[in-house]
Amino acid sequence: MSDNVFRMNCWFEGHVQGVGFRYQTISVAKGYELTGTVQNLPDGRVFLYAEGDESEVTAFQKEVESELQDYIRKTELKSDVGPRTTKNFRIIQ
Repeated sequence: MSDNVFRMNCWFEGHVQGVGFRYQTISVAKGYELTGTVQNLPDGRVFLYAEGDESEVTAFQKEVESELQDYIRKTELKSDVGPRTTKNFRIIQ
């Protein structure tokens, strides 16, 4: 049995910092079985990393995008499959 999981890297661009984006993402994550992180980047974007079952991770990312669509101008996604690297879902300061 493989220990690999679906992993998604997502960058949100727009007016995504200073609006509670990371805290709303944490709230949405509570409804899904996944782990990962969310953090503000120095260039003004927000980076979201999530891992778990592909359907859970994809649905989570789509819900975050839907909930915060007024702040997002552009979304960039990259995904792969590999070993789990996180144990919970948290904000990185």
